[in-house]
Amino acid sequence: MSVPDKYIPALSYDRLTPVFDPVLRWSMRELELKRRLITQARIEPGQRVLDLGCGTATLTILLKQTHPAAEVVGLDGDPKILTIAEVKVAKAGVDLTLDQGLAYDMPYPDQSIDRVVSSLVIHHLTTENKRRAFKEIYRVLRPGGELHVLDFGRPHNLYTLIVSPLIRRLEAAADNVQGLLPAMLREAGFDQVEVTQRFTTIFGSLSLYRAWRPA
Repeated sequence: MSVPDKYIPALSYDRLTPVFDPVLRWSMRELELKRRLITQARIEPGQRVLDLGCGTATLTILLKQTHPAAEVVGLDGDPKILTIAEVKVAKAGVDLTLDQGLAYDMPYPDQSIDRVVSSLVIHHLTTENKRRAFKEIYRVLRPGGELHVLDFGRPHNLYTLIVSPLIRRLEAAADNVQGLLPAMLREAGFDQVEVTQRFTTIFGSLSLYRAWRPA
């Protein structure tokens, strides 16, 4: 398999997949930040919403619980983590769809999604696959559709500056830490790209990103 198609699982190693939820819950203020992501997305009834890189479906379930009149879809490339997600969805008793696929090769038609949301996924992708993924997101979004991302970003205080060298080596997060994501989004065709909020976590600086597909 070529380098651009390299797939990096949650926490970098397959054997760590079972501890993915506890790590996020206790180290990243997970639910608080995901609720902020959902609020920023301004989802309306009847809209089709894609949770890109849904993992164990924590955000996917929360999206459906918060907006029951929206059509919610989760997409992830890891079949093992989707198995965990399916159990969680069943326990939550919500009606949503889980699909297997990659961020840069999605199984959806052009202009078929109103909102794409993504939490702590983009830094898993190599630089080339980030560019490919942003182009693919642009493709599936309807004109006027929006992308909302929670992920690592440029350090914004002394603590996050100190830990940034570690974060740069985490999976493929160097592009995030260098503040390159907004430029990559603009290259893919997105408009009104902005970092709306920044948060300090034990692992460094997280940013909320927002971008529009022009209408």
